Amino acid sequence: MKAVIVTIGDELLIGQVVDTNSVYIARELEAIGCSIVEKVAVGDTVEAIGGILERYQNKADLVILTGGLGPTKDDVTKKTFARYFNDELVLNQEVYVHVKKLIEDYYQRPITEMNRQQAFVPSKCTVLFNEAGTAPGMLMTREKTAFISLPGVPFEMRYLIDHKVIPYVKEVFKLDAIVHKTVLTAGIGESLLAEQIEKWEEELVSLNIRLAYLPKLGQVRLRLSKTGTDLEEIVSEMDGKIEELKLLIPEYFVGISDADSLFDELVPLLKAADITLATAESCTGGSIASKLSSVEGASVYFKGGAVTYATESKVSVLGVQQATIDRYTVVSEEVAIEMAVGARALYKADIAVATTGNAGPLKGDSDAEVGTVCIAVATAGGVHSYTFNFGKPRSKVIQASVEKVWMLLYKYLKNKV
Repeated sequence: MKAVIVTIGDELLIGQVVDTNSVYIARELEAIGCSIVEKVAVGDTVEAIGGILERYQNKADLVILTGGLGPTKDDVTKKTFARYFNDELVLNQEVYVHVKKLIEDYYQRPITEMNRQQAFVPSKCTVLFNEAGTAPGMLMTREKTAFISLPGVPFEMRYLIDHKVIPYVKEVFKLDAIVHKTVLTAGIGESLLAEQIEKWEEELVSLNIRLAYLPKLGQVRLRLSKTGTDLEEIVSEMDGKIEELKLLIPEYFVGISDADSLFDELVPLLKAADITLATAESCTGGSIASKLSSVEGASVYFKGGAVTYATESKVSVLGVQQATIDRYTVVSEEVAIEMAVGARALYKADIAVATTGNAGPLKGDSDAEVGTVCIAVATAGGVHSYTFNFGKPRSKVIQASVEKVWMLLYKYLKNKV
């Protein structure tokens, strides 16, 4: 079946509010076999919303709208809904009792006329009762298309998707099997990767497997997708092609993962390996430590981090030798090595990672070209160091450095688990 998701609100169009609703709806629908063919954002006007209803009539099996169901005058979705179906708004007694009780019990004030208006729905609609808020969902069908209107408040929308919409879709529509598998690659750019797997990608077409490239600094995710009736056959085909890919690019193949980033793969490895980690950062300014400590339970594996941004702090905090700095400059593998060794000793960690570089726009205390970053990883077995140039601008250099750290740590830990 084909589904369309429509988000409503001027605040979405001007970027004042980030749309997370369509992401959640798409993910939940895809999980049960719906094909999302389009996502659209429109303004809070009768013309815009009515135009959307007409546009997808009989072109989609299901249209889900979210937003514009509040008590204020600028929320016109419900009125447009009723007009499109040649219907009128009537007071739903069950919804009214719920709204009245919620306002009087939770907010401890009398219900107003504006609150009462939320209990009005098209007379012909199926009400999707909203236990999580005051605005009910509404379901109406016309010819070959079902239209569902949901509130835009995220937790209310999620409640209705989980408890009302998904059960309805499962009951009414014939759903195909939809399989997505994502392969994570690292250390190779999108264009070069495409060249190396060109023949393999062509073979996917004959199996009706779609391939999408999802690039990010330092990594590219390859998402394989197929829709059909035989789930086992689809999975078998995909697994076979992924095994071929693993042999084709062994040095870049990380694994099958639905994670959004390499970092999400790294954390479970740290826990599984029972290894503690410390950081010493200069050019990355604490970005690595901040990400590590953002995860619940990080104290199990993260011992601590030092942001030794100034040259003198590298000496006083981490024990970097001034002679090393004088000879090799502050942006050098030699200094990165001593930073990593110092952090490992300072925090009594199993491994430590260090970054020092020139993120720009000025060269700072080194003559190294802008974009140059040195990274070192210190373990009980020794220290490995690397030099990279991530170009410009500053924000890209810092982000690329952090992503490279995740990759180096991932490769090390993968051999330990």
